Amino acid sequence: MAETEKVKCLIIGSGPAGYTAAIYASRANLHPVLYQGIQPGGQLTITTDVENYPGYPDGIMGPQMMLDFEKQASRMGADIRWGMATKVDLSAKPYKVEIDEEKWIEADALIIATGASAKWLNIESEQRLNGHGVSACAVCDGFFFKGQEVAIVGAGDTAAEEALYLSNLCSTVHMIVRRDEMRASKIMQERVMNTKNIKVYWNSETKEVIGDKKVEAVTITNNQTNEETTIPIGAFFVAIGHKPNSDLFKGVLDMDDAGYIKTTPGTSKTNIEGVFACGDVQDKIYRQAVTAAGSGCMAALDAERYIGELEHAQQAQAANH
Repeated sequence: MAETEKVKCLIIGSGPAGYTAAIYASRANLHPVLYQGIQPGGQLTITTDVENYPGYPDGIMGPQMMLDFEKQASRMGADIRWGMATKVDLSAKPYKVEIDEEKWIEADALIIATGASAKWLNIESEQRLNGHGVSACAVCDGFFFKGQEVAIVGAGDTAAEEALYLSNLCSTVHMIVRRDEMRASKIMQERVMNTKNIKVYWNSETKEVIGDKKVEAVTITNNQTNEETTIPIGAFFVAIGHKPNSDLFKGVLDMDDAGYIKTTPGTSKTNIEGVFACGDVQDKIYRQAVTAAGSGCMAALDAERYIGELEHAQQAQAANH
C-alpha cells in the first residue's frame, strides 16, 4: 500500500495563483501543502521582464518574481514541495491526490492552480529564441519592441486582439494566418483589416525564426504557391491558443469545450464541494499574473470558509454523541 499523508489544505501548482493561495491559507492556519508541479513558477518563468505587475516600479524578471512569491509563501509557513500530481480521487471526502505515482495525500480542501500552457508551433528556432524575442504573450512583452517591426502568428480572437495591441506600439505588425480566412469574430477581423500598420499574410506557415542571440527575421512559406518570404522583425509572437493543464480532472470536474475548469462566477468553487480552482486553469479571458494572484486569494478564502464550516459540523456531531 502506498504511503498516505493527511493534510487540511492541498494546493497543486506554483504560479502566482498557487503561491498566493499558499500565502493566504498559511495565514489562516490551514497549514497548506503545495506541490510545485512540472514547471515551478509556471508560465512566468519563461517570461523575461514583467513590467505590468503593481508594486515593481522598475519591473522584475519573471523567474525572480516567482522566487519572491515562493519565499513569501514559505515565510508564512506553507510547506512547499517538489512533485507532480499524477492522479486524483474526488469521489469521497477527504479528497485524494497521488503525487509522483508513489504517495497519496488526503486533503479536506483542494486548491487547483495548475495553470495553462501556451501552444507552440514546435519549430527548433522558436524554442531556442524563446525569451529572446519569441513570446506567447504580446500584452506581457510587446512593450519591449516599441517602434519595431514584429510578427504574430494566429487567426483567432486572441491573435487579432494581440495584433491590435501591438499595432499601437510597433511600426508594423506582420500577421501570419495559415488559411485564407480567420477564425476570429467578424468585429475583430474588421478591426484588424482596418488597421493600416497590420499586414496579413494569408495561407502562410512559419518555416523558421531567424536570429543567433535574438530574433532578427522570420521566413514564411505560402502553402499554395510554395513561395518563401523573409521578413525582418525584432519579435515573434505566437498566439495560437493556450491549453489549460486540467487533464487530471477530465470527467470529474465541469469544464468548457477547451478544458478550462468551470467555477461559480465570483468564486473559485467548482462543481465539487471543497474543490477550488484558480488562475489560468479556469481563466481563459484575462490570463495575467495579477488576476491569477487575485483568484488564488479567492480560492484560499473560499477554502478557509469551507474548512471552518466542516470543522464546525464535526464538532457539533461530536458534541451530540
